[in-house]
Amino acid sequence: MTLSMLNGEPHVITVGAEILGEALDRQAVPRTGVDWRPPMAGVAADVLAGVLADPRRERANETAVGRLVSARPRLVGVRPAREVLGLEPGTFFHAGPPITWDRASGPMRGALIGAMLFEGLARTPEEAEAALAAATGPDGGAGSGRGVTLDSCHHHRTVGPMAGVVSPSMWMLEVADDEHGGTAYCSLNEGLGKVLRYGAYGPEVIDRLRWMGEVLGPVLRAALERCGPIDLRSLTAQALQMGDELHNRNRAATSLLVREIAPAVVEAAPDRAAEVLRFINGNDHFFLNAGMAAAKVSADAARNVPGSSLVVAMARNGTDFGIQISGLGDRWFTGPAGVPDGLYLGAYGPADANPDIGDSTITETTGLGGFAMAAAPAIVRFVGGDVADAVTATTSMYEITLAEHPAYQIPGLGFRGTPVGIDVTLVARTGLLPVVNTGIAGRVAGTGQVGAGLVSPPAEAFTTALEALAGALNSP
Repeated sequence: MTLSMLNGEPHVITVGAEILGEALDRQAVPRTGVDWRPPMAGVAADVLAGVLADPRRERANETAVGRLVSARPRLVGVRPAREVLGLEPGTFFHAGPPITWDRASGPMRGALIGAMLFEGLARTPEEAEAALAAATGPDGGAGSGRGVTLDSCHHHRTVGPMAGVVSPSMWMLEVADDEHGGTAYCSLNEGLGKVLRYGAYGPEVIDRLRWMGEVLGPVLRAALERCGPIDLRSLTAQALQMGDELHNRNRAATSLLVREIAPAVVEAAPDRAAEVLRFINGNDHFFLNAGMAAAKVSADAARNVPGSSLVVAMARNGTDFGIQISGLGDRWFTGPAGVPDGLYLGAYGPADANPDIGDSTITETTGLGGFAMAAAPAIVRFVGGDVADAVTATTSMYEITLAEHPAYQIPGLGFRGTPVGIDVTLVARTGLLPVVNTGIAGRVAGTGQVGAGLVSPPAEAFTTALEALAGALNSP
């Protein structure tokens, strides 16, 4: 055997550093490359092996991801939060995992102050801040004092962009899943500039929120009652083939939504139609909130499958980045939210950026956003990089997902379905973290958007989730 190896032509198997394989290629040495990378740091080999080998996980994941991709979200209503969520005065929902005032970032604090002013619970920002500093969580723990309670949007079938603050008087998009029967909600998109979701709370912000409650919400409700439910799954599929990725690029989706609803707006409110349609037309991200609610109801269909390692939520509150796993109920696994790496507006730079914030990562959770960047080559002008980077971002995500979406397809990849169904065990096994593209909020409340870019979730959110799942599978 030794003589055969010395006398014959070598055939090399390369694993790991690609530079070694490239050196052999330059010498025309035949080789077989093995696509392998070490597991994520901090993952115990026996824990990972045990979860990967457990037959219950495979069956559970098949059920969970099947529910996710078969969901059929439709926009069915526009109603006030107090009506659809039972939101009481003094209770506010926010983006990301639960958080207390003392740990809240600038944009989150600013948005909560603005919501207090909007609801008439405070006369000045200082009065609002004093009440919020004594706020409690929904269980009465730190975070209900002075009649103010804070809770996560995700705990109430709701999602919100950036700070994601929802108060009783805000109007919500109501999205129902025709396949599995769930419902999810998201607030109306405020538009651009100084807006509550970025922590602004000046008079122009409060005046806009009041107009949205008095005009925009009621007109949209009346229009939807005329035109009937809107198929958001179909609309999203069309928008992907028109160059959107449905997180940071929603231009096509917004245009399609306007086409669907504009005639009914004119019929329902002829005296208000122009201002409503002008407002929507001035904001290419208007569809984002509807898309987020559609993603939320789809991901929720996959919840609570015992043994499943499918990620059903990724969310950030400006301080923490958290994930939830189908097989582990409503438990959050968190780590520090990172500052996105990308392009900045004007004179802004990384020093002006707040750590990642918002529930809009529900889009990536369901195979859109960063997972669909190959469908939206123009997105690189917004988040940085080049077209090849967008394609690489999408193709790499097939390694950590359980399926390809049957409806959400990418023309540039031969109409391959977007990678969907993040598996926490595959993240740990490959060391690849989900790709998220996102807007960047200014760290000072009210600054607004300072840029856009890419961000990675904290690895410890996935490693601790994996350990908890192993414990659940091993428990009697």
